[in-house]
Amino acid sequence: MALKVFDLECDHSHVFEGWFGSHEDYDAQQARGLVTCPVCGSATITKRLSAPRLNVAHLHAPAAQPLVPPGASDAEKMAALQAAVMRQVRALVRSTENVGPRFAEEARRIHEGDADDRPIRGTATVEEREALAEDGIEVMAVPDFLDDERLQ
Repeated sequence: MALKVFDLECDHSHVFEGWFGSHEDYDAQQARGLVTCPVCGSATITKRLSAPRLNVAHLHAPAAQPLVPPGASDAEKMAALQAAVMRQVRALVRSTENVGPRFAEEARRIHEGDADDRPIRGTATVEEREALAEDGIEVMAVPDFLDDERLQ
């Protein structure tokens, strides 16, 4: 599935990428208040002018691109840095196994050596996360908008 990648900006001037199935998908998510800034959480988001891009990296090997274009302004440098961080975070999320609501149970099994050691993601309640932390099992909450599986 090809995804539309939009350059977005919140009302606090944070620039970030948004990945959507279509223009209509973006409009629907925006109307429901689901498009928020990953930096500050603002829901006042606008699309920036950008060249259209499709997420079709699976069709060919990516060419090496400089992180910041030569002669870029400070705002463009910040936007490039934010976009690079978001790409890395999304790649990290994609490299994990989604265990869904069994997250706390599976994290504990891995910690105790009862399951293969591997990166996982899923859902856990505040109480489950606190219990894991008390037992020395480190977890990190990641916003679900970073999970590309949600868009499929």
